[in-house]
Amino acid sequence: MAKRAGIDEFKLIGLLWRESPVSPRSGISTQSITALAIALADSEGLHAVTIRRLAQEAGVTAMALYPHIGGRTELAELMLDQVAGTTYETVPLSESADWRGRITTIAEANWTSCHAHPWITDLAVGRPVPGPGASAKYEAELRALDGIGLTDIEMEHTLTALLALVQGTARAALAARDSRQPGEEHDTDWWANIEPALTAAIGDQARFPIASRVSRSLGKVTGKANDPEGAYRRGIGLFLDGIERHLETTTASRRR
Repeated sequence: MAKRAGIDEFKLIGLLWRESPVSPRSGISTQSITALAIALADSEGLHAVTIRRLAQEAGVTAMALYPHIGGRTELAELMLDQVAGTTYETVPLSESADWRGRITTIAEANWTSCHAHPWITDLAVGRPVPGPGASAKYEAELRALDGIGLTDIEMEHTLTALLALVQGTARAALAARDSRQPGEEHDTDWWANIEPALTAAIGDQARFPIASRVSRSLGKVTGKANDPEGAYRRGIGLFLDGIERHLETTTASRRR
């Protein structure tokens, strides 16, 4: 499903923000078809979401869908916006927590959303047209950062960097999961199978001493060839420590 290929932003704004009652003839609405598309993408992948398939699932003709969702490109935007609006339903964002707790919740909620809807990591944000779901999400996340000592620009950059960290490691974690056989949780057997051939191909192991040492350590501790989830956890910790150091430096500078 292509995203933003020749999209009409004004048409998209209308689809995102208009009231969409259930059609008395077909029994469908923008929200219901979008929810159906999300469920289909979650279970079968984004490639399964076609106008024809949605029409079959909804029991209507393909032509009946277009007034509600536009084309496939607009549908992708509607799907992203609806998912964005549900980000904090599973992992609520509490305003009573301290700033580290709030930022951690932002990360955890988005990590959970990426795993619940793996296809969202494949859609580039680019220059988005904000809908109600994305706008509410953005407002809640900025509220979590507001008042902790960051400027407006720093708040925006911090949030963007945080979400990029989450989505990047989530994408890698999902790819690692998909590369394993059903029921296979670790890479131990896979590594044992390819190691002799790889060792022969590399030849002298001393060529990559640090890489060899780190790979062995990771495999011994985690049983994995790579560990995106561990990188996510470590990255969030470093991210929070970096913000704390920045705030301390800023506070000290203002006191001078």
